[in-house]
Amino acid sequence: MPKAKGKGRRQKYSYNLNRKRLYRSARRRAAPRIACSHIRHAWDPTKSVAQNLAEMGLAEDPNKAVPIPKKLGMELESNGREQGNKIVRKPYVVNEMEYEASLPEKKSNTLSRDLIDYVRYMIQNHGENYKEMARDEKNYYQDTPKQIKRKINVYKNFYPDEYKDFIASLKQEKMDVQ
Repeated sequence: MPKAKGKGRRQKYSYNLNRKRLYRSARRRAAPRIACSHIRHAWDPTKSVAQNLAEMGLAEDPNKAVPIPKKLGMELESNGREQGNKIVRKPYVVNEMEYEASLPEKKSNTLSRDLIDYVRYMIQNHGENYKEMARDEKNYYQDTPKQIKRKINVYKNFYPDEYKDFIASLKQEKMDVQ
């Protein structure tokens, strides 16, 4: 059967179509994405970004907020333009952000259960012999002796108390067997 005519041809560019108008309405509706919840709650959509940030006491441009003085010899030269005192109408935003930043960060370093079981199995059956561990049938990923040693050291660093208890229980089992 013959092919339909005109389908394989390249589409011509339409110079008369105004593409800016198509995207303008979508851009106008989009609000700025704000990650910090404190800023999001204090944001006023009727004001500009610069006005909102100035009211909260935040800097729009960090380079302008904290200028780097130019060094001439040993003396520091000031530019002569001093920033006027800006009125901060929403100081609670900065205070809440500072408080949140001062909280200690929770450690989330954990190892997968599979890796913990793998390391325990290897230590239980082979002790400190890494070459034997590399030849073990449970070594599914065909780790080299150095890779296995590195995994064991990671386990030691992440769970030092658990590792000590595990080694102590292994020594207790050996003493019971003898």
